[in-house]
Amino acid sequence: MTDTRRRVKVYTLNEDRQWDDRGTGHVSSGYVERLKGMSLLVRAESDGSLLLESKINPNTAYQKQQDTLIVWSEAENYDLALSFQEKAGCDEIWEKICQVQGKDPSVDITQDLVDESEEERFDDMSSPGLELPSCELNRLEEIAELVASSLPSPLRREKLALALENEGYIKKLLEIFHVCEDLENLEGLHHLYEIIKGIFLLNRTALFEVMFSEECIMDIIGCLEYDPSLSPSRKHREFLTKTAKFKEVIPISDPELKQKIHQTYRVQYIQDMVLPTPSVFEENMLSTLHSFIFFNKVEIVGMLQEDEKFLTELFAQLTDEATDEEKRQELVNFLKEFCAFSQTLQPQNRDAFFKTLSNMGILPALEVILGMDDAQVRSAATDIFSYLVEYNPSMVREFVMQEAQQNDDDILLINLIIEHMICDTDPELGGAVQLMGLLRTLVDPENMLATANKTEKTEFLGFFYKHCMHVLTAPLLANTTEEKPSKDDFQTAQLLALILELLTFCVEHHTYHIKNYIINKDILRRVLVLMASKHAFLALCALRFKRKIIGLKDEFYNRYIMKSFLFEPVVKAFLNNGSRYNLMNSAIIEMFEFIRVEDIKSLTAHVIENYWKALEDVDYVQTFKGLKLRFEQQRERQDNPKLDSMRSILRNHRYRRDARTLEDEEEMWFNSDEDDMEDGEAVVPPSDKTKNEDDIMDPISKFMERKKLKESEEKEVLLKTNLTGRQSPSFKLSFSSGTKTNLTSQSSASNLSGSPGSPGSPGSPGSVSKSTSQMAAITTKGGLVGLVDYPDDDEEDDEDEDKEETVPLSKKAKLESS
Repeated sequence: MTDTRRRVKVYTLNEDRQWDDRGTGHVSSGYVERLKGMSLLVRAESDGSLLLESKINPNTAYQKQQDTLIVWSEAENYDLALSFQEKAGCDEIWEKICQVQGKDPSVDITQDLVDESEEERFDDMSSPGLELPSCELNRLEEIAELVASSLPSPLRREKLALALENEGYIKKLLEIFHVCEDLENLEGLHHLYEIIKGIFLLNRTALFEVMFSEECIMDIIGCLEYDPSLSPSRKHREFLTKTAKFKEVIPISDPELKQKIHQTYRVQYIQDMVLPTPSVFEENMLSTLHSFIFFNKVEIVGMLQEDEKFLTELFAQLTDEATDEEKRQELVNFLKEFCAFSQTLQPQNRDAFFKTLSNMGILPALEVILGMDDAQVRSAATDIFSYLVEYNPSMVREFVMQEAQQNDDDILLINLIIEHMICDTDPELGGAVQLMGLLRTLVDPENMLATANKTEKTEFLGFFYKHCMHVLTAPLLANTTEEKPSKDDFQTAQLLALILELLTFCVEHHTYHIKNYIINKDILRRVLVLMASKHAFLALCALRFKRKIIGLKDEFYNRYIMKSFLFEPVVKAFLNNGSRYNLMNSAIIEMFEFIRVEDIKSLTAHVIENYWKALEDVDYVQTFKGLKLRFEQQRERQDNPKLDSMRSILRNHRYRRDARTLEDEEEMWFNSDEDDMEDGEAVVPPSDKTKNEDDIMDPISKFMERKKLKESEEKEVLLKTNLTGRQSPSFKLSFSSGTKTNLTSQSSASNLSGSPGSPGSPGSPGSVSKSTSQMAAITTKGGLVGLVDYPDDDEEDDEDEDKEETVPLSKKAKLESS
């Protein structure tokens, strides 16, 4: 059987003054040839590897704390600690250390901690010890001055601590405290406050063990109530004895454990509430207090974890339907605090802790608790669930997948979490935000395991999309059945924004699972309904969702977007936004700019063929004109593949001009001659498209009219007037590069028309070839260039047909001279 006396944990103190667990093993002492001396050796109990090999240096100060701890410093900033499972093992190793250093094992520290300068050391050599004034009421001021004067010098601090230990001085001070309170001697109480605060700053474990003992701790807290800078004094003892009640939800049979819990709570209270906030210089002087609390918590968790009877009873009562609500709330709160204590454990200890809870059935218990009506109980259960997810998401995933084989979707743990998120009554949705973060952790492939015979990502995501995704998207689908959100209050908008945030995360990380779901359920079309929300943040969330999809440059997504005409809500929102320069305006333009820069050909053709008429007047950015140019270049390449190789020859040998100059001249050519054009308008023929084009006509025409009115008031005529003098705010003549032979007859032009569903294909609207001569072709009635067919255009179709067959002479001359 393994010798448990020698079983230890090795700790090192990190830069944040927190103890890091380096592992569990068995300690021994022996002579090590390499180190030339007696050394402490710790070998890991898991694999026998060497966790620690430390020579017992004759000059190193070793400290024994709390009967089961040995602490020392290897170097200036490298502190080590051995935490023994049993007191007997600690005493055995302590004797070995004292034997090497020639010390009596009854001491708690083997060396004086000397950090002061040589000069200070010389000054103090004449005084081997520190004499304390007799502990009397009239000498309290003298004692307070002695304690304050000793704190700056490490050597004097050590001498003061030893004197306080050896003479039982603290208990004598507490006797005077009772006298001062009985006499209402406020001056004496103020001195006692300074003395006790100074003793805390001595940073000595042996003193803490006296101060935090059952008989002394409440009097110590009493002394700290009389801070001279605070008036009136604080009533900490009254709070601890009357307000803060210790509840044993399950009776604790071990008196040592019960005493340790009481002690830890009170010491934590002293640290957090009673002691004043330490100054920069005092911060490190309380490190031993932090360590005292830390090791106490580790001990409490360990003792509770090993008490199987206690934990079995706890979970039995939690899930018992007969347990009354008040009792269940206490049980859940205890379990929550128990899990919070576990955060002090190191990773490997925490792993064992949560494994114990898992074996006890914590997840089925949480499922029962989350199904209850009590909001406070559910809130505490959510906090416990968050501890489990944040530490070991794989454990939670494994449970819910096994559970799915036995239970209906409605009562799955993960669906209960989603439902609580959806039903959060908090106006700020604080609980929903927390739960959404947990869901995100659970569906994040980055923390999923992959082994040779099991891929957690494939299994869990398959489960999630089959059993849970419909619950998550239910509020979104229920609210987007019409053209506008059916409910658009602030709380609903916040919830939908949270759901969209998670869906956007899924688009980025889940590849084919989310792709199949979006396309099969037509999710993007429903999401884009939210762009009509009065809440800008929700509209932007919907736009961000689409932007993430477009950013993938996936042709499956692109075909889905084009087939369902899913740029329509975006264009509507852009036009309804008007001339306001805001986040919505910038985000929409950035989306189109991404399509242009990345040269996503299918989307470029789709946007220009269907929405150019609505976007052509946007000239404060070059995005849409750039998209049109991309579209024309792509059409030319399809019609004449040889153009790619010819382009460089033409550019280098014929024009000898840079691209920017050419673009400027073309821009001038288009702008200067619009007034000379005949009154020919491009119209859209009846189409078999499934979408209702009148839906988008209203916002476009209204926006155009508003724009026209505003611009006329500002006397800035941006829309050209044609030869008849009639303004055309809605349509302009559409130009595309082509050969002059395409301008001669309607029949030849009509051969070029194609279906709107085949963007960029040969024979699509206006897709004509280009020769070395640069010229513009007027798209005829058969070509699809506009966004909608305006009703008032029908009357003019006949007369426009004749006009479209010819080109003004002035334009012809310019075309042929290029």
